[in-house]
Amino acid sequence: MGLQAYSGSGWILTKLEDLINWGRKRSPWPLPYGTACCGIEMMCALASGYDMARFGAERPSFSPRQADVLIEAGTITKKMVPILKRIYDQMAEPKWVIAMGACACSGGVFRTYSTLQGIDKVIPVDVYVPGCPPRPEGLLYALIKVMEKIEKDHPLRKQFDQLKLGVDNGA
Repeated sequence: MGLQAYSGSGWILTKLEDLINWGRKRSPWPLPYGTACCGIEMMCALASGYDMARFGAERPSFSPRQADVLIEAGTITKKMVPILKRIYDQMAEPKWVIAMGACACSGGVFRTYSTLQGIDKVIPVDVYVPGCPPRPEGLLYALIKVMEKIEKDHPLRKQFDQLKLGVDNGA
């Protein structure tokens, strides 16, 4: 009975989710993972000329446990895959990933045995930023797209659905 009061799309739950999403949307903490020339463009987006701070992302975190947006900029070799996967796994939920540049998206011009042909083969990607090298405006646009995804998220409903599944399973 108590669960039924919180589940669904009631006014209280909807407004509480809006409040949570409003806070999460305006404070994405990016984890920069620049491995090649795209990393320079990512640094440029963080500098005062483009000023990612106006989106609330002025605090790049170099600890995966304190970040919720992974910005992977550059080429990933197959040797780096376990490290990239570990960093992604260490990030707290909810988390989002931006693949910046042609090399991160598809391997770019490096069709070699040692280059990963797109990071989506290892971790899920939310937004792709094309280009070689991509422009800082592209990263800002990707950040806006991530913020739109955060705004449409339903964090409480997911928790209540998981709780309901636990009740149904007898846990």
